Amino acid sequence: MSNYSILENNLVLVLRYLLEQDFPGMRIGPEPTTDSFIAVMYGDSEGSVPGNALVVDPKKPFRKLSRFGNAFLNRFMCSQLPNQVLKSISIIDSPGILSGEKQRISRGYDFCQVLQWFAERVDRIILLFDAHKLDISDEFSEAIKSFRGQDDKIRVVLNKADQVDTQQLMRVYGALMWSLGKVINTPEVLRVYIGSFWAHPLRNTENRRLFEAEAQDLFKDIQSLPQKAAVRKLNDLIKRARLAKVHAYIISYLKKEMPSVFGKENKKKELISRLPEIYIQLQREYHISAGDFPEVKKMQELLETCDFTKFHSLKPKLIEAVDNMLANKIASLMSLIRQEESNMPTEMVHGGAFDGTMAGPFGHGYGEGAKEGADEDEWVVAKDKPAYDEIFYTLSPINGKISGISAKKEMVTSKLPNSVLGKIWKLADCDGDGMLDDEEFALAKHLIKIKLDGYELPGTLPSHLVPPSHRKPLQTAE
Repeated sequence: MSNYSILENNLVLVLRYLLEQDFPGMRIGPEPTTDSFIAVMYGDSEGSVPGNALVVDPKKPFRKLSRFGNAFLNRFMCSQLPNQVLKSISIIDSPGILSGEKQRISRGYDFCQVLQWFAERVDRIILLFDAHKLDISDEFSEAIKSFRGQDDKIRVVLNKADQVDTQQLMRVYGALMWSLGKVINTPEVLRVYIGSFWAHPLRNTENRRLFEAEAQDLFKDIQSLPQKAAVRKLNDLIKRARLAKVHAYIISYLKKEMPSVFGKENKKKELISRLPEIYIQLQREYHISAGDFPEVKKMQELLETCDFTKFHSLKPKLIEAVDNMLANKIASLMSLIRQEESNMPTEMVHGGAFDGTMAGPFGHGYGEGAKEGADEDEWVVAKDKPAYDEIFYTLSPINGKISGISAKKEMVTSKLPNSVLGKIWKLADCDGDGMLDDEEFALAKHLIKIKLDGYELPGTLPSHLVPPSHRKPLQTAE
């Protein structure tokens, strides 16, 4: 079994919502209650493993966390439980964050470094906000900045959105995007899922459809993680290869600029202060994107403790090998991965809240839009057909049918774009004769109503929407 991790912030309520059960170590309260990193993973029996024991377990991927010391390990644990959801994904719940400087000092370990370690290894990072509490504290801001370079993994959840009305929700959403824009320096807008991710009745039901659609999108995003795990790992390999190549150029340049005998310390200080200029020079010389270089300030801090004379010179053959791997071998490896994925059954996340969104009358979109009437014997359009017939007979049908021109005059009154009306025409003209009879016209009006109500049109006409006179008779065996 493979695990695919998600890193989230103070998600106890959401986690219980997804798993539909409690887990060892969880505690729920109005304030940030989690003071530990908790790895929630699958196990044959329910129990917990403390951090010091966890980092020496060769079967768990946490051994390298021992470098953060006992202060961190005393605040790290693994909760194991036999839950179907956890057979496909593992979840890391990070400590809650309060405002102010006191908490950051009292942790006793480098919180942001730990977050960065997890962020580099997980498949999805979910930042959780409550709709009535959007404060991004100094520590939370630093925590988000530690995800630099992992922007494609970040998703944002605006939880408990049912506690505000539509107008307040618009203001809250705008305030959240403005606050995040100051912290996350990316031109792309982050995906924000709006909803109420807990198993309590909605306090405000006017946005129920929005919440259901957003929950479905979030579930689909999480469910896609096992399917795309190999591609993401390959993507991380490419990132590391490009970063290693850039590091080689930086280190070799610093080595080359160092004097052989006198003035080494002064030269080192000069090179560190000139690092931004060195970056620009290397970008031009080797045609490297500025985004491939490590952060200047962090690199300057790391270089302070290094002996530049012990750095290695550039090895062109190794650089050539990396370029060859990126240009040729990665492409062939990608095709092998896709071929293997196509031959394997689709792996999905099952269990917990995920099963409630897949099938049955409470599945997303069941009985709505084009799916309305799917489990009824009567043609769903029939209830509105008398009203549609009145319009139909005003369009002067000939031999029981109206032309495309006559139909267009009525259909354009919906003010839908021609591209949409063209699709509706194609779906409604069941016999493809370029004309519409009374049932086909009623179907066209029904599809227009579906689109105006905010639902998507089907790619092909579902069997329950086919007009009765256009249905093929069932073949019965003699």
